[in-house]
Order: sequence, then structure tokens, then C-alpha cells
Amino acid sequence: MPSRKPGHFALRRNMQGQRYGRARQTRRQLPGSAGRPDGQHDGAGGFGLCGIPENLIEEIRRRGVRGLTVVSNNCGVDGFGLGRLLETQQIRKVVGSYVGENALFEQQALSGELEVDLTPQGTLAEKIRAGGAGIPAFFTATGYGTPIAEGKEVREFNGRPYIMETAITGDFAIVKGWKADHFGNVIYRHTAQNFNPLMATAGRITVVEVEEIVAPGELDPAAIHTPGIYVDRLIQGTFEKRIEQRTLRA
Repeated sequence: MPSRKPGHFALRRNMQGQRYGRARQTRRQLPGSAGRPDGQHDGAGGFGLCGIPENLIEEIRRRGVRGLTVVSNNCGVDGFGLGRLLETQQIRKVVGSYVGENALFEQQALSGELEVDLTPQGTLAEKIRAGGAGIPAFFTATGYGTPIAEGKEVREFNGRPYIMETAITGDFAIVKGWKADHFGNVIYRHTAQNFNPLMATAGRITVVEVEEIVAPGELDPAAIHTPGIYVDRLIQGTFEKRIEQRTLRA
């Protein structure tokens, strides 16, 4: 049984209405709320524009919290997703694996306004997974002999060199799910799963937005991707689900 959030057991034992009531208070406890200073280290699920926490990103923008270090596969696109936080210069550093079609991201990175730590995608996923599992570091052959390995410990296993990568955790993790029950058990839909289950485990406070919240017992236990023990706050949002690139046949 995961032990990274021991206080959550008491939360799960509450009555259904109490648990749901606490989850609905998310918007008053996001980065930038009272007692939450600037400079947070936050993780965001999603891949491109698929499975991104649109509503929570907009709430962070509205609150105006600044100096954020954001861990995400990429940083949205111009005018949508995490790109919205680049517009307002709320992000200080991005840890990710893909720049994509975000011109503002490129501009801020080249000008030195935005610090960027590019990480191989598989390594990034494992760093997040390790953080959620309580594993401080691991070794991988990916990146050895490249600038990625600079300054990192190198060890040899079975005659092959590996570099040490450290785990990633965050103050907050913002996650997009499909359905959840009042206890915070979450199901993701198809490819919108992507980085979300990993990110949900790696935040000190994990906030999930979903399309539908259902009563306990309505979700098949075998279909749960993220158990409620990892979820601290839950909201039901409305979603644009913008398509990053559309290809049409003639």
C-alpha cells in the first residue's frame, strides 16, 4: 500500500459528502493562494494538448503566481495549455522533453528569459515515476556520451556505462482525468492517460480535474488508473479539448 500520503487514509474514511466537499474546495488551494508563495515546483500532466489540465492551468494564470518551475512533457502551444502561463511570464523554468510548435517558448528560451532543462522523454517519465515511488535516483544508459550526461555520476554495469538521474517530485501536481468518484479514484481515457498517472503520484499535493464525478461503486475497480490515496483535491471541469494539428483527407 502506498505510504507517501499517510494523512489521506483519514480523509478516505470520511462520509461521502465530506470527502466530496473537501475536494470541491480545490480552487482556494492552488499555487498562489494564501500561504503559498511564488516559486513553486509543479508538475503538469498531458502530452501536447492531449490530456492537459486546462481548467487548473487557467486558475493558476488567474491567480498570477510567478517564478514557477514546471515539469511537463512540453509546454502547450501559443495561446493554449501551459503556453498561457508563458504569455504572462509566470514560468521561470521548464523541465520537459519537447519544445514543439510553441514559438513563444522558443523565443523565451533563446533570449535567456526562460530556463529550460530538456530531458529524454523516457528518462523524464522514469524520473517522475521514481519520485512518486520514493526512489531517489536511478541509472540509465540514455544520454551517455552526450551533453545530457555532463556533471552526472557514471557507473558501469555489465560492461556498459550508465548515468545517474535523480527523481522528480513537486509541490503540486495538476492532472487531467476522464472520470473519478468522490473518493478520488481516477480513470483516464485512451491516449489522454499519457503522463497523468505518473504525475499524480509525484506531487506533494495532487489536484485532479475530470469530466465527470460519479458516486462510489460506479467505477469498475479493475479500471482504476490512479487510486484515490494519491489524490488530494478533485474538481469537475469543462473542456475545450483543442486539437494541436488537424489533418484532413481530400
